[in-house]
Amino acid sequence: MSLVEVRTTSQKGRGLYATAPIKEGTVLFEETPLVSAQFSWNYTYGYLACEYCLKPLETAETNVRRLTNDYSISLPYRECCPIQEQLGGHTKCPDCREVYCSDECLQNAVKLYHRALCLGAEKGNAEHPTNALVEFWKKTHYPPETSSIQLVVKIIGMFKQSDDLAALRAKFDDFVSQTMNEDLMIFHKMLGENFSQQIDELYELISRAFDPAGEERLQWLTLSGFRSLLALIGTNGQGIGTSSFADWVRNVSELDLPDNQRESVDILIDNLYNKLDEVVGSFLNNEGSALYSYQSKVNHSCAPNVECRFPNSNNVLALTATRDIKVGEEICISYLDECALERSRHSRQKMLSENYLFQCQCEKCENQINDPDETSEDEDDEDEDEDNDMDDDSD
Repeated sequence: MSLVEVRTTSQKGRGLYATAPIKEGTVLFEETPLVSAQFSWNYTYGYLACEYCLKPLETAETNVRRLTNDYSISLPYRECCPIQEQLGGHTKCPDCREVYCSDECLQNAVKLYHRALCLGAEKGNAEHPTNALVEFWKKTHYPPETSSIQLVVKIIGMFKQSDDLAALRAKFDDFVSQTMNEDLMIFHKMLGENFSQQIDELYELISRAFDPAGEERLQWLTLSGFRSLLALIGTNGQGIGTSSFADWVRNVSELDLPDNQRESVDILIDNLYNKLDEVVGSFLNNEGSALYSYQSKVNHSCAPNVECRFPNSNNVLALTATRDIKVGEEICISYLDECALERSRHSRQKMLSENYLFQCQCEKCENQINDPDETSEDEDDEDEDEDNDMDDDSD
């Protein structure tokens, strides 16, 4: 963390700022999350990943065969796949058979939350309260998901088995916002307009899965505490994307190949992505979500200077500079995707105001403050009208 420090300002609250000049491509810091979880729908559809660190557990070839339902596919340059076949199988919990990439990840999970959550033989019982909770979540929130009920479950598990509640509470208190009601509105927005009506039922299922009677240590098992937890996750959760096939593509792209081999493998990759798009669309990676202490303090800009990457294809986040950064400059990511960032100032402001409840005052927005107050859709309509007028003039 020597390159950045946390500062608090009256305008933005907490944020990260550069304490030294930072060159483009520099990793400002790497961070392991307090907790992470795979999305429920990805788990259901067989995206095999480590329960603890989300590392994919199937080879690129197995991954692309399953997703395209084409088992004739054979990938060249197998050495470029970071995941190799494990003849002895993966590490599993001896009781519930949950899958991990290593003994270390299994032990980390057991130490952190798994003792309180392990279902043993009940894992396959659809009537078990924890399984019923996940099924309700899936019916409420269809893919692509933006958060995971398993984050809630794991956090409760952490508190149920913690030997140092004061230290654990301090870690989560660092996330808690003073504007919980606004944060909960953001969470509703992220999950869909109908989700706000399901909070009570979701809380009832949480109470069945984790009986709050006599559990004074579990602040999240009151209705207000549960709503606070949803708000915390909604405003601080960071998406994670891992894919053995994407790793293979990246590694193959870096190979120094003769022109004819490069052309051949590029055509193969394009064809495979077209097949994947036909079958699964954007529902591709072993995606999940997580809570990161330092990353959660990074604010938004429509001209970001860093981005979140996952170079190890697991839940370890690397905050990486996308351009040179000066001393004292605020470190900012974008809450919007690349396409949204290219839209007009008015469109960006509208999306940020509706979805994140703030008015962006970044340098890009300030420089475009005199631009017309029109959405990108309005601009598209105007372009179409101009094209039609030109067509009429040419007749």
